[in-house]
Amino acid sequence: MSKPVVAVVGRPNVGKSTLFNALAGERISIVQDTPGVTRDRIYAEIEWLNHSFTMIDTGGIEPDTKDIILAQMREQAEIAIATADVILFMTDVRQGLTDADAKVADMLRRSRKPVVLVVNKVDNFEKFMPDVYEFYNLGIGEPMPISAAGKLGLGDMLEEVVKHFPDQSGEEADDDRPRVAIVGKPNVGKSSIINKLTGENRVIVSDIAGTTRDAIDTEIRYQGREYIFIDTAGLRRKNKIKEEIERYSIIRAVTAVERADVVIVVIDATEGVTEQDAKIAGIAHERGKGIIIAVNKWDAVEKDDKTIYKHTNRIREILSFMPYAEIMFISAKTGQRMVKLFDMIDMVLENNSMRVATGVLNEIMTEAVAMQQPPSDKGKRLRLYYITQVAVKPPTFVIFVNDKELMHFSYVRYLENRIRDAFGFKGTALKFIIRERKEDR
Repeated sequence: MSKPVVAVVGRPNVGKSTLFNALAGERISIVQDTPGVTRDRIYAEIEWLNHSFTMIDTGGIEPDTKDIILAQMREQAEIAIATADVILFMTDVRQGLTDADAKVADMLRRSRKPVVLVVNKVDNFEKFMPDVYEFYNLGIGEPMPISAAGKLGLGDMLEEVVKHFPDQSGEEADDDRPRVAIVGKPNVGKSSIINKLTGENRVIVSDIAGTTRDAIDTEIRYQGREYIFIDTAGLRRKNKIKEEIERYSIIRAVTAVERADVVIVVIDATEGVTEQDAKIAGIAHERGKGIIIAVNKWDAVEKDDKTIYKHTNRIREILSFMPYAEIMFISAKTGQRMVKLFDMIDMVLENNSMRVATGVLNEIMTEAVAMQQPPSDKGKRLRLYYITQVAVKPPTFVIFVNDKELMHFSYVRYLENRIRDAFGFKGTALKFIIRERKEDR
């Protein structure tokens, strides 16, 4: 089930990143007193009461700017607005209501999305409330006073935000067709892959990076089974600087990955793996999705008997955090290995939903401990009592130990490898939760 997406928008320097960091509980966005310092939109998972959602921090919107960076940040914010379920529109009580705020409000009204208006930097409610009322003039609802830096009023604000979340018991929850997100940098051939699989030009394809209009869900039937393919869109219009475009693909990837069961990360064979590819793959890895790395445009690569090994080793090296990911070399243009994609998707889906009996897991763990002693520190040795699988998508295991501090990640990795040796789990991340249990029990 996909999580709701909340985009924080507003003029530069009203405190969006401060709010973001207060809610995310860590300094993820760069905060400085220079307008436009949050260049990259950054996202985080926020948990509040029984709700969890993805929050997007946008660059500030300057409606009429000629400055190229600010103009690009406005485009990023527009994409965030298009993607979001709820928009948190942030203003600044100290600067008061500005002409730019009114223009941003007009833009948000046109989006027809639910908007929660917050007035930031209200450190003293009695002192600033008369100034807060001025923001009623924007005509987009009741202004909510908060102080992001002082963490005041955040509970009331979040209560208002979650009221607008879409009903999670809708059609998508009942729809058990596998969802496959095709993600990757602009112009790696995501849309061409879907066109080839559907056999028709359903998605606009051109040689201009970012010409796909919007995220599109395409139903594809193969050998009696239906799949939903989610294509991540590029830009709404051509952009001057290719590097800037690449940033926009991140937010599309976040929301598409959120909705998917399996993620196909498309890499351009002629370019090899880039930092941007690693970022996008990392999003799928963090979410514990089934992952296939599709190296597209394989027809355009000059080959000898070592080419495939060189490419595979390079991918494994850069994406070393996901050694389980399956790699395929394809060509959307010629159709090379495209049909095999469905077999790979089915296998990864199966592994992402696989359950292992507790008895079998404990046998594997006992054997692993006998082969390699757990670590010790200051004379105290780690003892592993019990392991059980508690969830799927991704397969999640709880290990009970005598002391969590002694459970080094390298030993968790060792146990993971033993479980993978026994059951494969190809194409899916495994998640481990370490719990402490006192020895006398």
